[in-house]
Amino acid sequence: MAMFLIRRFGIMLLTALCLTFIVFFLTNLTPNLEKLARSEGSVRMSDAQVASWLENNGYAQPLIVRYGQWLGAMPGWTKEIDGETTGRCITAAMPAADAPRFCGVLQGNWGQSTVFKRPVSEILGRALGATGWLMLWVMIIMVPSALTLGVLAGMREGSRTDRVLSTVAIATTATPEYVSGVILIVVLASATAGISPILADWGWIEGRTLFQGTATSAMDEITFWNFGLPVITVALYGMGYIARMTRASMTEVMTAQYIRTARLKGVSFRQVVIRHALRNALIAPFTVIMLQFPWLLNGVVIVETLFNYKGFGWTLVQGAGNNDIELLLSCSVVAVVVVLVTQLISDIGYAFLNPRIRIS
Repeated sequence: MAMFLIRRFGIMLLTALCLTFIVFFLTNLTPNLEKLARSEGSVRMSDAQVASWLENNGYAQPLIVRYGQWLGAMPGWTKEIDGETTGRCITAAMPAADAPRFCGVLQGNWGQSTVFKRPVSEILGRALGATGWLMLWVMIIMVPSALTLGVLAGMREGSRTDRVLSTVAIATTATPEYVSGVILIVVLASATAGISPILADWGWIEGRTLFQGTATSAMDEITFWNFGLPVITVALYGMGYIARMTRASMTEVMTAQYIRTARLKGVSFRQVVIRHALRNALIAPFTVIMLQFPWLLNGVVIVETLFNYKGFGWTLVQGAGNNDIELLLSCSVVAVVVVLVTQLISDIGYAFLNPRIRIS
C-alpha cells in the first residue's frame, strides 16, 4: 500500500504540473496578454506602449520562466524603472529590501485579481467556502435518494417499480441543469407563473413567491427558501446517473449464485437484500459517488451563474469573461487538485470495499 501511495502521489504531481502548464500556456497567449495590457493601462494604447507595459510587468520573459515564477520554483522578476525597483514579489506592503526571492503558488502567493482588485487567495477562499456548502447539501440529498432509487429498481428487475424508477432516473440525467433550473424558477419562484401566485392568492405564503429565484442572499445566511432551488437543480442531474449505476450493480448481484443459495435456504427476501446483496451492490456506485465531487466543483458553473450564487463556478465565469489571468490560473489549480485527490480516495476506498482487489 505504501508503494502504491508513493507512485500515485508521484503521478498526481506530474499530472498537476502538466495540466497547470497547459492552462498557463493558454491563458498567456499573446492576444490575452495584449488584452490584459489594454484593460490595465488604456484601450487606446499603441502596440509599442503595449509591448512596453508587458516588458515592465514581467510578461516579456520566456514562457517557461514565467511559469516557474508563477509556480514559485524560480525567483520572481525585478526591474528598475525610473530609479525605482519593481517586481513580482515587491508590493506596497513589501518593499524591495524586505521582499522574498520566491513568491509563487508554492509559497502561498496566488497573485492579485485584476478584476476584483484583491488577492486571489482571498477571493478563492470565500468562493470555495460558498461552493462547499452547496456541494455538502447536494451530496446529502443526492446520494441517499439515488441509492434508494437504484436499490429499489434493481431488487426486482423488469417489474413496474423498476420501469418507473428507471424512467425517472433517465429523465433527470437527460435534463441539463440550465433547463431544470429554469423550470424550477418558473414553477416555484415566479410571481406571475407557476404555483406561487396561486398560493399567494390563497394566503398560504408571505410575499409573492414560494422560493427565491436568486441565491445571492444565501452567501450571508442560508435558508431553505433561498438555497433550495440551486441544491435541487444540481442534485436532480447527478441523482439519475448514480441511481442507474446502483440499479445495474444491484441487478447483477441479485442474480449471483450465493443470492440464489440464500433464497433456497429459506432466508427472507428482505434479509437477502440487506445482509447479502446491498453491501456488494454498493461497491461500484462508490467510485461513481466519489467522482461527483470534481463534477460538482466544475459543474456548478451553470447553476451558480443562473442563481447568481457567488461560489467557485461564478468566480470562474467572472475570471474567464474578464481575462483575469491570475484568477483563472488559481481556479485551474484548485480544480486539478480536487480531481486528483478524489480519484486517489476513490481507488483506495474501492480496494478496501472489494476484498478481491489487491494492490501489488
